[in-house]
Amino acid sequence: MIECFRHPNITIHTQSEISKFEGSVEDFDVKILKYPRSVDEKKCTGCGLCSDKCPVKNPSVFQAELETRKAIYIAFPQAVPQVATIDREICLWFTNSECRICEKICPMKAVDFEQKPKELKLNVSSVILATGFELYNPKEIGEYGYGRYKNVLTSLEFERLVCASGPTGGVLNRLSDGHIAKNIAFVQCVGSRTHTKGYPYCSASCCMYATKEAVLIREHEPSSHVSIFYIDLRTFGKGYQGFVDLAKSHWGVKYIRGRPGEIREDPLTKNLIIHYEDTEKGRVERLEAEVVVLCTAAIPHRDNKKLAQILGTRLDEFGFFDVIDPILNPVETNIKGIYVCGSCHGPRDIPESIAEAGAAAAKAAVDTIRLTVEVKS
Repeated sequence: MIECFRHPNITIHTQSEISKFEGSVEDFDVKILKYPRSVDEKKCTGCGLCSDKCPVKNPSVFQAELETRKAIYIAFPQAVPQVATIDREICLWFTNSECRICEKICPMKAVDFEQKPKELKLNVSSVILATGFELYNPKEIGEYGYGRYKNVLTSLEFERLVCASGPTGGVLNRLSDGHIAKNIAFVQCVGSRTHTKGYPYCSASCCMYATKEAVLIREHEPSSHVSIFYIDLRTFGKGYQGFVDLAKSHWGVKYIRGRPGEIREDPLTKNLIIHYEDTEKGRVERLEAEVVVLCTAAIPHRDNKKLAQILGTRLDEFGFFDVIDPILNPVETNIKGIYVCGSCHGPRDIPESIAEAGAAAAKAAVDTIRLTVEVKS
């Protein structure tokens, strides 16, 4: 990200969104609305003094809301640019005309409460959409207890817990009592591959990231037990099946073929009782775990519809950006000169997203080269 930020031919517009779009390939006119950061980007050094002194706390999106951040904050440790921003919806000055501690404490005098929205105009030859995805909220699946049982987590929440930069410094402390969990179960296809609660498609990366997390747990604590409940394993990438085989044979990860029907909490121990049918053995069983991780569906970004209306592009039946042909032309939309890559047009894993990014960049480069040749001629 830093290499991208420092590149002389790349301009990053943060706090910004497209407000108007017109024209055709090689000659698109784009209006960008840049929202006020309330901090001068040229003056701020990212020292963090303002955040330390700010009295207002709010759930941190970066930490999957397992930790709080202040009203004035830097999005995450590696954020580009390394500049603070003020959340005007919770800042005491913008809500009650009080405080302004950050302005007083800032040694560079970078805080600017008078900043206004700005409109930028660009002329571009092509556009690449990479809006990513969001995660399905499993509260709709009440039988799994998410939101009621503290030790039932989503995969993203679990990722933050085992990460060294997470709220527990990489130690797997249970949210209910702080004890280190040594018996963890993953449930696949939560909100995906279903026609009732969720979406009918496969989310592509769940089998592999659950396996990666399982191996990570065993590396951190060899005495731990990890189980993965699945419908069927979709290990379609290069070396993926070998990685799953290694997780089974070397790391002792237990794979159970069957979707759990219900998860209940033991009121005394706060452990979780998983009721499931083992479809290989053909019988109903139960398993007790200290933490259950729900691998939730990758769903379209909530702003896709608004962006598609501005750009004139089509969306598919689920809300992902549609392409001309998912096999023969997987990165080109119905508007010539507008391309897509990654999970904005359906669930993708990292290698596939990178490959599509290269394809979209190549398409955009051709538009730029063609424009240059025509201008010269």
